[in-house]
Amino acid sequence: MHPVCEIRDVPSNDARGFICQGVNLIVVNYRDRIHVYHNSCPHRSIPLEWQPNQFFDVEKTFLQCATHGALFKIDTGECIAGPCVGDQLTPLPHSLKANTICVDLSSLPPMRTVD
Repeated sequence: MHPVCEIRDVPSNDARGFICQGVNLIVVNYRDRIHVYHNSCPHRSIPLEWQPNQFFDVEKTFLQCATHGALFKIDTGECIAGPCVGDQLTPLPHSLKANTICVDLSSLPPMRTVD
């Protein structure tokens, strides 16, 4: 498990982007639950946001890919609209240790990392 951020770094009902061990991540604090995803749209393998930390649609109901508008369920990462319907964001195992969000990156293949 690798430390990513403090719980206070991700406001309630919001999301933040982080890089951990060269991997782009999205950490979501939604309805008092933490979700961690690989920040890579399954359609083009590019980060979801154009602007830092802008991961939600206008209503803050779904995570959204800024490039092609794909919408993803916050709690599962499943794509429900856009060019990759039926695919999903890659969820990552994580834990909370003394207010630090830690993530297990072992499920990601090495080619999914960034410089």
